[in-house]
Amino acid sequence: MLSILIPTYNYNVFPLVLELKKQADNLGIQYEILVQDDLSQEFIAENSQINLLENCSFSLNAENLGRGKNINVLCAKSRYDYVLIMEADALAENESYLKNYTEILSKWNPDVIFGGVKYPETIPSKEKLLRWKYGINRETKSLQHRLKNQYDFVFTWNLLLKKEILLQFPFPEFIKQYGYEDFIFLENLRFNSVPVTHIENTLIHHNNEESIDFIKKSEIAVKNLHHLVYFHKIDPKKIRLSKLYVILNKLYLTGIVKAIYLKTKKRILTNLTSENPGLYLLDFYKLGYYCNLKK
Repeated sequence: MLSILIPTYNYNVFPLVLELKKQADNLGIQYEILVQDDLSQEFIAENSQINLLENCSFSLNAENLGRGKNINVLCAKSRYDYVLIMEADALAENESYLKNYTEILSKWNPDVIFGGVKYPETIPSKEKLLRWKYGINRETKSLQHRLKNQYDFVFTWNLLLKKEILLQFPFPEFIKQYGYEDFIFLENLRFNSVPVTHIENTLIHHNNEESIDFIKKSEIAVKNLHHLVYFHKIDPKKIRLSKLYVILNKLYLTGIVKAIYLKTKKRILTNLTSENPGLYLLDFYKLGYYCNLKK
């Protein structure tokens, strides 16, 4: 009935697997939980315990595949008609998480279902505040918003879909670095008129990333966007950051933005790692970084 796919990297996913297994066993459904590590250096011993659990498996890639290809390989391994893409650092909001999905599958034949994502309500420490604040304000989308904009959501996890659809429209494997594989995947669904159904069946994203690490990942994502736009893999007008660059470039303002960015970079970073990080400052930091890449 259901294959649960969990790509992971340097994260202990064993507690998540235990919870999902408990829910699936209580439902009495046919299922499998497949965890695939993309060549981590940490938590190998902890995650290897997954292989001791019935209907569960853990494997370690011999090389780093990137998130998109890792998911595609998991899908190719899976046995059942529906696959549920999870994230290693997420936990179900309640004990009826899998039940909510299986009840829908028993009533009708959906192509793709997205359950939504939330962040913990507890405010983290100063060192981890930026990532949490960004998630709360930029990545959490209400059900009402998602129903009106079926392809406008950030994550391609907590995503239940027919295996045949993922095989037909796989994740882009040319993206090795962090960023934008989700966008390209969703654009492919949109272009091919694959409907996405939205429900309230949320996962809580327990991302414990420190602010400085999140900034570094944001820089990698901006570099990746620059690369994808340059090689015509993404239409720059489809992404807010690159679209803004196009507008500024037409107005001959990118040089000014770059100059301000270089002059204020240290002060912006001080704010972003403070107790009150400004998300608009993060936006400007990424815009300036993008302008600085455009030699």
